[in-house]
Amino acid sequence: MNHALIKWFQTNHPEVTLIMASKYLNADQFGPFIEAGIKDFGENRVESFLEKKASIKAPVHWHFIGTLQSKKVKKVINEIDVLHTLDRLTLIDEIEKHRLDKLPCMIQCNISNEPQKHGVDASTLPALLSRLKTATKIEVVGIMGMAEETTESATLTTQFNQGVTYLKAVQSVFKDAHALSMGMSQDYEWALKSGTTHVRLGRILLEDPHAI
Repeated sequence: MNHALIKWFQTNHPEVTLIMASKYLNADQFGPFIEAGIKDFGENRVESFLEKKASIKAPVHWHFIGTLQSKKVKKVINEIDVLHTLDRLTLIDEIEKHRLDKLPCMIQCNISNEPQKHGVDASTLPALLSRLKTATKIEVVGIMGMAEETTESATLTTQFNQGVTYLKAVQSVFKDAHALSMGMSQDYEWALKSGTTHVRLGRILLEDPHAI
C-alpha cells in the first residue's frame, strides 16, 4: 500500500476527495485502506460492486465510475452514493424510473475529444442539461472527465482546463454544481493544478514506493 501518497493527500489536499478505484481489490482487501483513512471507493462493474458491498460493512461511500448500461440501472442505482458517468438521455430516464431518492450525479464530459471515449461534448451537453432541469431523482453536482493517456504537460493542462470550461457550462444551469472529478494514477498532479475536487486513483495506491 502506498501509505505515503495517501498521507500526502490527507495533509496537502484535504479539500480533495480521494476515491480509490477499487476494481483491483477483493472484498477482504478493503480493510487496510479503510484503516488508512480512505472512505470513498469507486467501482466500474455492477456485479462485482454488488458482491463487494454486500461483504463490506464499514461506513464507506460508493462511487460508480464506470459506464452504466441502461439495462443494469435498476440493479445498482439504489446501492450507490454518487454516479460519475451520467452521459446520455436514456440513462437519465432509467435513473428517474428506478432511483428512490435524489442521487448526486456528475455529467461525464469528453474532455480529450477522443472518439472512443464516452461523455458529452459541447454539442450534446445542452440537450442533457435541458432534460436534467426536469429530473426529480438526480442532483447535478459537477462533471467528470478523463484526459488522454500521455505525459505531455501541455496536453494534460489543456484537457483538464477543458473540464473546468464544461463545469462552468453546467453551472450556468445548476449554479450549485462544483465537483470536478478529474485525475487518475498517471495524471492526478496536472488535475490538481486545474482545481479538481475528486481524484480517482487505482494502481498507484497499491504500490509500496519503499519496496525493493
